[in-house]
Amino acid sequence: MPQDKTSDPRQSSGNKLSVLRKHPIFADLDPEALDQLCRYAKHITVKRGATIAAKGDPGNNLFAVISGTVKISSSSPDGRNAILNLIGPGEIFGEIAVLDGAPRSADATANTNCELYIIDRRDFLPFVKSQPALAMKFIELLCARLRWTSQQVEQVILQNLPGRLASALLGLTEERKLDSGSGTLSITQQEISEMVGMTRESINKQLRAWAGRSWVRLEHGAIVVLDTDALRELAESGLDGE
Repeated sequence: MPQDKTSDPRQSSGNKLSVLRKHPIFADLDPEALDQLCRYAKHITVKRGATIAAKGDPGNNLFAVISGTVKISSSSPDGRNAILNLIGPGEIFGEIAVLDGAPRSADATANTNCELYIIDRRDFLPFVKSQPALAMKFIELLCARLRWTSQQVEQVILQNLPGRLASALLGLTEERKLDSGSGTLSITQQEISEMVGMTRESINKQLRAWAGRSWVRLEHGAIVVLDTDALRELAESGLDGE
């Protein structure tokens, strides 16, 4: 456990119950099962930049995000990074290693200051076996992860840079269920470049071209999506978009 992860003993069971009841994965559990899950869940806070789990670590814990954003990434021996996903409030991560018992398949890093619940695999697996509806939710989650991965591979192979970038921005917008009036994505150009596999310079050039068309607005540490229809048309058409 990283030293800058700290438990908060003041987190009451009532607060745990309130948070877990609102979590999409656990919302449909009956009250008794939720109470049991609360006893297993440990509340922690993690500082921005801290490693939550490293690739190759044992998959001993499941993580549920209460607040903040967690970056799931992988790196090559020569120092290149690839961001595989950004996990926000109401989402979970670490489920693959917890369910199959194999080592972690990627690094998990706090992209912002985060609050998390962690549940030990020794408690969680028997709990899932006793809750068939919860097991089905995890099957649905794994299917969604597989579909998302297939889309990512398809984009890298078949789409040019503008199409991949448009798809990435739309995907992040939909994942966060952003209000159409705001559309603010708290992500840097370096991070988006690591998501789509292109240089930061190429990303900056493309985003500036779109900003000139009022499709996006560039802010410090953020990208504001202004015209999702234009980006969707670009992503689907395969046109160059410059």
